[in-house]
Formats: sequence, structure tokens, C-alpha cells
Amino acid sequence: MKIGIYGYGNLGRGVEYSASQNSDVEVVGVFTRRDPSTVKTALGAQVFSAADVERFKDEIDVMIICGGSATDLPKMTPMIAKCFSVVDSFDTHPKIPEHFAAVDSAAKSAGTLALISAGWDPGMFSLNRLYSTSILPDGENYTFWGRGVSQGHSDAVRRIDGVLDARQYTVPREEALEAVRSGENPALTTREKHLRECYVVAEEGADLERIENEIKTMPDYFADYDTTVKFISSEEMKRDHSELPHGGFVIRSGKTGGGAHSHTIEYKLTLDSNPEFTAGVLVAAARAVYRMKSRGETGCITLFDVAPRDLSPLTPEEQRATML
Repeated sequence: MKIGIYGYGNLGRGVEYSASQNSDVEVVGVFTRRDPSTVKTALGAQVFSAADVERFKDEIDVMIICGGSATDLPKMTPMIAKCFSVVDSFDTHPKIPEHFAAVDSAAKSAGTLALISAGWDPGMFSLNRLYSTSILPDGENYTFWGRGVSQGHSDAVRRIDGVLDARQYTVPREEALEAVRSGENPALTTREKHLRECYVVAEEGADLERIENEIKTMPDYFADYDTTVKFISSEEMKRDHSELPHGGFVIRSGKTGGGAHSHTIEYKLTLDSNPEFTAGVLVAAARAVYRMKSRGETGCITLFDVAPRDLSPLTPEEQRATML
């Protein structure tokens, strides 16, 4: 499978590393909106201008798009799906149906296959919500993220005028997490489940009060949460916030036997590197897209539409012998 990497930040670098761990994957090149001569890849992948991407139409099986969900992917994914089968990690949950419709229209018109919102949430957590709800129909789903750095939220803060750099930490409220694990099935608002902590490096002379207000009132990202904003120096950012850990929990608490018996399903992720783990999901999703496209499928799909066997480099016989 020959892949392209469109965008080369933390996620694009993670895709390059992930591809190197899969013997059936070859990176044709990295495509950047920057001057290609200024981009040095981690493992030596060739770098090309994003403006030249269409001339690789017949050389790349799947393009993995490594942009931000706030402003990049809503434009990039439908645009690139007109030439390539693609995978993205769009993670603005309320806008997934809208993004799906735009990408589906572009991909169906072009005869390509596009898989959106591949990552760990949406993505792996989505699958666990679907499986556990199917198994325990009488119950409640709870999702907790963190403590960790959200790439999408950090990117959204960095897009604010006057911000040079930012890290956003999502923090579960311990009291809410314990109430769910105890089987209480509490009714929790968004604000009651998580806190958000922002560390921001601002331009000299920037209006800090305006920046803080823009963060705290940003719809889909911060408006529904208790959010703290701390302004720090670039030195502090490099010293204290250079790593990108994350993780979280999906918990389904349900009843069977007419309510006589309680059950809890919990899926947990602890990630040293959010972008590198997400990249692993993207590469596996690209493999599925490659296989499904070869069978004639087009349009937009999500991980809900992918058979588990298509994610794995193993043959079905190897899967049954070692995994079942």
C-alpha cells in the first residue's frame, strides 16, 4: 500500500513512524503548504509542495490527511477526496454529520473512498461505545478524556490572533469518574465530567484578556466547560509542556435480568504520545480503505463501516489462528 502524508506536524511525523512499523506500507511522500526545502522528515520521506499533490494521483493508494479539525480538515478532506482515497482524524464531534456529508459528496463524485474521524475518540472509543451499547442495551455510556493534551483543542487555541503557542489539557473530574465506576449511573453534564486547562504563549503586547475570553467562549471546544487559562513564556512551554500524553476511559454501566444484575464494561487508554497513537489508527484505517476500495466501494465511511479483518496486516487465517 502506497500512502501520502498531507501535512507534517506532530501527527504527520507520527504517521511516518507508524508506516515504518508496517511492512505492507510505503510512504511515497509528504505534502506540505510550507516551503518543502524547510521541512526535514524524521525518517527521510521525500517532501513535496501541497500545490503539486494532484500529479501524484496515480502513485498513491491512500492519502492520510494530517490537518487540524478546527479549520483545515473541513476544507482539505473534501478537496483531496476529489483525487485520492483518503483518511482523516476529524474530531469535532457535533460537526461529524456535516463533515461526513461534504466528504461523501466529493468522494462519490470522484469515485474515491474516504474514511473520516479515525483516531481514538472519535475512533477506538466510538467502536467501544457501539459494542458495549449493543451488548448492554439497558444502561448508560460515559466517556472521560485525560488527563492529557488534546491536539485539536490546542490547535484551536493556537489559531486565535495573538497566540504563539498553546497546550490544552483535558482533566476528568475524579468524583464523576468514581460515581460512574460504582454503578450509580449518574446524570452528568459536560461541565460536571471534565475540566480544561490552557497554557498559552502570547505575542508581546497582545490583549491577554481578549485571548482568554475567546478561549473560554469558543463553541464546541471550551464554552461548555470550566476552563482555566494561564499565560506562560516560551521557555516554560518548552520545559514543562513539550510532551503530548493523553488517554481516557469509555465506561458502559448496564443491567440485565430485569434489573437484577449490574455490569460494567470499561475500556482504557494510556498514551505517552497522543499523535503517535492516533497515527497508528490512521495507518490501520488506510489499510482498510485500500482493501475496501479495491472491492469497489466509494463515498464516505467511518470505522463503524470497517470489518476488523480489513484493519490488520495479517491474513484471515493468521487472524483466526492467533487472535480469535
